[in-house]
Amino acid sequence: MGRLKAKSDYEELRKARISENQARLASLGLQKTISELRSLTSSPKSDKTHVRKYCKADYSSTPLRRSSRLIGKPPSSQGELSYLEYSDGGENGKENGVLVRGKRFLRRRQISPETLARRCQSKGRGSLYDPVYGICCHFCRQKKLCGEEDCKRCSNLDMDQPCVGKTDCSICHSSNGILCRACLKVRYGEEMEEVRANKEWICPHCMEDKGINPYWICNSSLCLKKRKMVPTGIAIFRAREMGFKSVAHQLMDKLEQAAADKNKRRCTDTPSLVNKNIV
Repeated sequence: MGRLKAKSDYEELRKARISENQARLASLGLQKTISELRSLTSSPKSDKTHVRKYCKADYSSTPLRRSSRLIGKPPSSQGELSYLEYSDGGENGKENGVLVRGKRFLRRRQISPETLARRCQSKGRGSLYDPVYGICCHFCRQKKLCGEEDCKRCSNLDMDQPCVGKTDCSICHSSNGILCRACLKVRYGEEMEEVRANKEWICPHCMEDKGINPYWICNSSLCLKKRKMVPTGIAIFRAREMGFKSVAHQLMDKLEQAAADKNKRRCTDTPSLVNKNIV
């Protein structure tokens, strides 16, 4: 009897709370909102879907776009730098208003005197980028005019003259041996004046290939990745703290120590193998 009485008391308390909550919802007006939402969600969807009507655009009344080069208009100059193209077939590479194809075009770059005056502001790597007359450095890969005042190529924009602000290997004469003044000093510890005076200067690639110094390697990011080595980044400060002249000297010492440790381990492992074979 006591259990049934306790159950009836719980049911009465539960019903009282339900009625109290319903009265509270009714006072707030939420019962009507819930019913409206249920009616909206339960309403059947229309079977017809909205189809966008296709309208074909009419371009007959508008003028067609044509390249200014094909209709004979001169190219517009942008900023201080501009290009002029010409060939032997006629002015601006055209014959009777028709573009000449299959002929070699020469490119002449016009740079204002004010821009050329800023060329020597940075003597290390140069301060003026030029895709035509600039020579790309193998390490920093900056195709700039050099900052040397006596360079006839960069000062007079003469393609036939060599650039005195970039190195040239006496063996390969390739892009691997082209370094600017800053990269030559920071990465290899050499001065441009010494390299320019030495007509038999050899780049690190040829020095390694010839067997002159196998540990004197090129420490550019491209060459280090080919060797499965991590690029050094800006390592000159760390190299100078350790007492090295350049990053190449630090890498050379590191490679020499690695080779010495490898030979030492090989020598220590050889007697054990010999004794094992004897036994």
